[in-house]
Amino acid sequence: MKNKKLGINSRMIHSGEFENAIGSATVPIYQTSTFIFDNAEHGARCFSGEEAGYIYTRIANPTIHALETLVADLESGVKGIATSSGMAAVNTVYMALLSKGDHMVSSAAVYGPSRVVMEQHWSRFGVESSFVDTSNIEEIKNAIRPNTKVLYIETPANPTMDITDLKACVEVAHAKGIIVVVDNTFCSPYLQRPIELGVDVVLHSMTKFLNGHADIVAGMIVTKELDMGAKLRSMMVTMGCNMDPHQAYMVIRGIKTLGIRIERAQESAMKIARFLEDHPKVDWVRYPGLESHPQHGLAKTQMDGFGSMISFGLKGGFEAGKVLMNNIEVCILAVSLGGVETLIQHPASMTHSKVSAEAKAKAGITDGLVRFSVGIEDAEDLINDLAQALDKV
Repeated sequence: MKNKKLGINSRMIHSGEFENAIGSATVPIYQTSTFIFDNAEHGARCFSGEEAGYIYTRIANPTIHALETLVADLESGVKGIATSSGMAAVNTVYMALLSKGDHMVSSAAVYGPSRVVMEQHWSRFGVESSFVDTSNIEEIKNAIRPNTKVLYIETPANPTMDITDLKACVEVAHAKGIIVVVDNTFCSPYLQRPIELGVDVVLHSMTKFLNGHADIVAGMIVTKELDMGAKLRSMMVTMGCNMDPHQAYMVIRGIKTLGIRIERAQESAMKIARFLEDHPKVDWVRYPGLESHPQHGLAKTQMDGFGSMISFGLKGGFEAGKVLMNNIEVCILAVSLGGVETLIQHPASMTHSKVSAEAKAKAGITDGLVRFSVGIEDAEDLINDLAQALDKV
């Protein structure tokens, strides 16, 4: 509780509950699968829930708990549930909140596997879904059915950078008893805290900004209410989506520098976005910090910064994008995002390749769209790299 009055950068260093019997300055790694009970009665109380205690790492672990309480605090939530990957978090939410005959409304431009697993796999078990432009609140209203149980939003959207008005979504959804879930991966709690806007559940691929070093795969779910947290944790435990303690330790270490990483990267992102916007071979640029972004005004009120994700299209379409990506020298051609290194990728052939052509077109994921995750290198080096590669287009 003493950390509640601290700023977010201080809380990234000092928040998170952990057992500290020997005065460790950092969170210890409890690399154990099981925990010893004091006696049979103690074990019985732990299993019955009469007494808090650790039983088995799939259920809970002190190192993982430290990460869960840290991220929940940063997100202004009450419960965190760490998972082995971002997709483990997504599927835990789907499994816990949707049943046969239920319906979900989601952002059309959303992380590819989050959409594919719903359309190709959850549909096999009778779960229905509609994917719409959630930046248009009227499309959400029109998509809601009597059996709609979840409104699933990614904002800014992956990879189009469309921004959805979360307060408006909460108002519409809650009036009909619909649970609002937000994938906050692109912003992290440093830039956006959806729970403060009324959202029920927030999730992350912590592989991205929260860890920030391209060396860990991890996910997190944070809830606004304790009952929802208990429901989602129970499902995570049942599905076996738990995180490893060493994995948790690494993410905790990454979070300590989240603020300075984002500040550096988004400062460069603005310079790069303006460079791209003025380049004759670039057809369009989507970056929330640009006045040309359709939801620039909303971004200024809903987010604490514009982030470091940029999407843009080349006038030469797919072939031009291919030439660009094959000629970069400083930027790295790879999927993922949010790390200290700058990454460039082509969603239509990579992260969203399994999304149907019709769905990609409707979501605005064109063949020439390039997703650019700005790292912490010198901005001038990144601009020069893009310039020399664009010269070859």
